[in-house]
Amino acid sequence: MSTAQRSPSPSAWSLALRRVRGGVGRVMALWNRSIQFRVVATTLVLSVAVTVLLGVVVVGQVRNGLLDAKVASARSQAQGGFADARTQADEIATSPGRHVQVPTGMPAGTPATGNRVNTGDWLNALVKQLSSGGQGVYDVAATSQDTVDSPPGSGRSPRASGDVVPDASVPAELRREVGLKHGVALLQYTQIVREGQHGEGPAETTREAGLVVGAQLEDPDGGSYQLYYFFSFGPEEKTLGLVRSTLATAGVFLVLLLVAIAALVTRWVVTPVRMAARIAERLAAGRLEERMRVVGADDLARLGSSFNKMASNLQNQIRQLEELSRVQRRFVSDVSHELRTPLTTVRMAADVLHEAREDFDPATRRSAELLQNQLDRFEALLSDLLEISRFDAGAAVLDAEPVDLRDLVRRVVEGAEPLAERRGSRLVVRVPDKPCVAEVDPRRIDRVLRNLVVNAIEHGEGHDVVVTVAAGEDSVAVAVRDYGVGLKPGESSLVFARFWRADPARARTTGGTGLGLSIALEDAHLHGGWLQAWGEPGGGSQFRLSLPKTAGGELVRSPLPLEPEDSRANRGLGPAGSPYRRGVRTAGSAGGSR
Repeated sequence: MSTAQRSPSPSAWSLALRRVRGGVGRVMALWNRSIQFRVVATTLVLSVAVTVLLGVVVVGQVRNGLLDAKVASARSQAQGGFADARTQADEIATSPGRHVQVPTGMPAGTPATGNRVNTGDWLNALVKQLSSGGQGVYDVAATSQDTVDSPPGSGRSPRASGDVVPDASVPAELRREVGLKHGVALLQYTQIVREGQHGEGPAETTREAGLVVGAQLEDPDGGSYQLYYFFSFGPEEKTLGLVRSTLATAGVFLVLLLVAIAALVTRWVVTPVRMAARIAERLAAGRLEERMRVVGADDLARLGSSFNKMASNLQNQIRQLEELSRVQRRFVSDVSHELRTPLTTVRMAADVLHEAREDFDPATRRSAELLQNQLDRFEALLSDLLEISRFDAGAAVLDAEPVDLRDLVRRVVEGAEPLAERRGSRLVVRVPDKPCVAEVDPRRIDRVLRNLVVNAIEHGEGHDVVVTVAAGEDSVAVAVRDYGVGLKPGESSLVFARFWRADPARARTTGGTGLGLSIALEDAHLHGGWLQAWGEPGGGSQFRLSLPKTAGGELVRSPLPLEPEDSRANRGLGPAGSPYRRGVRTAGSAGGSR
């Protein structure tokens, strides 16, 4: 198989990475959403950490205890073996008939030549005797110091029990120290090397951790030899493994038990909280009769009782506010309708006086003109109040039809030109060449545009007023820009409040009612659109009307920016930038295109 076939393709890596990210994302979402999951997961992690730490400590203590016991036992057993070896060597050395006194295990009646004991046979018998009592616990090896390099089978090579290879099992450093300190037992950790024959195959070498205790002694002939005891850590490793498995099993059960307890306890606490969240969502949806089920008299029960009391009080307050709002709407509607009849009578009398004002003296003629103007404003106020009451009652109806906003803008601008001339302002219209058709209620949009243009003229301080029309893929927009007093920070949302005025001492030259922008905002919302304001102190303001092209469509973005291109921020100027002058920042003429 080729390397390209064995390696995963980039798409496989990408798929695996996406799956991992998706899994992590789901876990993080569950972590952020569920208190119970966080508590259980935290309990699991902390329990595992504590259990692992406890297991490490316990295993370490057991290991140290076993090691100390092993060292003490090894020293004791090795010292006993060294004492036996000395005793046997002394007995043979001091015996008058040395040729017949041989250690246990040597062939009987085999005297040494010239009254000397055969050291090789004596060491073999000594190793066999000393190791016979330590089957499975320790092994013994004896080495003549002057015959370390003797070949096996010569009678002078190291003797050992249990297939131990002394040359490989005894560290060279320990061998040197034992040779320097005659009769002193020395201990060192080592790797016990064994070489055994299994069946007809070649010999196999194994290694195991253990201890070696050695000492240099004298044989019956006065020669030096080294005696070593090898203690394997095999039994201790088995004991330590048993302790590890026991701790692991107990730790797993302990962690699972703690997780189950944490899940149960958090469920007791979280269930009322979840119930309260569901009830709160239903209350927010208008189902004010929903209540929590209260059981017992504990803290959670008190929480449920307090929540139910809060819901009851909230329900009462909302009902009172709804009733008050209904009474207020009814009052405004009734007053507006009831004032129609007396206003009509007053209007008829005022019209008669206004038509005959030339026959009156100057003071009476001025009073007749003031009366006519205030009646016009009063009628406009009543009309606005009636319109507001329709919006409050939800009775406003949208009569949508396809309309080209360019025509509406031109008509509004033509109607506002006399006012602009009186205020010394110039109206500049920027429209695209292509139609800007949208399904709107022409009467309501005409009212919104007229209100925006008139307000721009009134607050424009005699500077130009620019009206811009634009169309996007699924929306249209109209922006009205003036270069007057502008808006202070935070006033862009207050301008749509009912009867709000930026400067209460400022006189209205056009007889506004203070409800125009509020009605315009409601008209924009009725179309599913936006009406937004931007302004800067001394830098003018801009109002943007954005509408979807189809009635009932969703408005996602506007084809015009809310902040104009010639704002101080877009031009890189601070709040104290150069003053605006008439006609400097506008281009084009009425009816022109961008």
